[in-house]
Amino acid sequence: MDDHPEPPTRRFFVALAPPDHAKDELARALQPAYAAYPLLRWNRIADWHITLAFLGELPSTAAPVLRSALPGAAASHPALRLALRGGGHFDERLLWSGIDGDLEGLHRLAADVRELLRSCGLDFPDRPLRPHLTLARSRRDDPASVPLAAAGLADFAGRPWWTERLHLVASNTGRGPGPIRYRDLDSWPLDVPAPAGNGDAPADS
Repeated sequence: MDDHPEPPTRRFFVALAPPDHAKDELARALQPAYAAYPLLRWNRIADWHITLAFLGELPSTAAPVLRSALPGAAASHPALRLALRGGGHFDERLLWSGIDGDLEGLHRLAADVRELLRSCGLDFPDRPLRPHLTLARSRRDDPASVPLAAAGLADFAGRPWWTERLHLVASNTGRGPGPIRYRDLDSWPLDVPAPAGNGDAPADS
């Protein structure tokens, strides 16, 4: 929590968050890129998330509606087995790591979350789900760094992990100069199954 006054509007996201060990693996793989491409605007590791629904700019008064609706969405869906894998870019401007694993379940969760929120009267952009983890953005005078950094991640394959919670996230995008910052406003547990036979049960985050 912080002491800043509540803004009249925020950009809201519904997202999943990789566990710390998965983020650490990817951060280690990115060390050469951090050194080689210093002009990129790197996201903070603490802000890494997988967006399921981008709700756009909404009044801050939407937060109670979201906090009321999302616990039920989380409780009605099982945890997902996912992994971070490879890298790519959007329009040579945005660097991302790919998502592997139960993508069918990921799309189903995202669709149900979006349908639920629209049933609550929330209007937001209908963007197709392209599962990824945003890592960095390029400056306009640096067109080469993002494709090169993406190529360097081509062989990255992180260990699988279980999602455990559905997160409500807000960003400060559009609120003046400086890097984008994300704030985890709340989260709710998914219906976590007990994996059979592999001893790799979800751990508390």
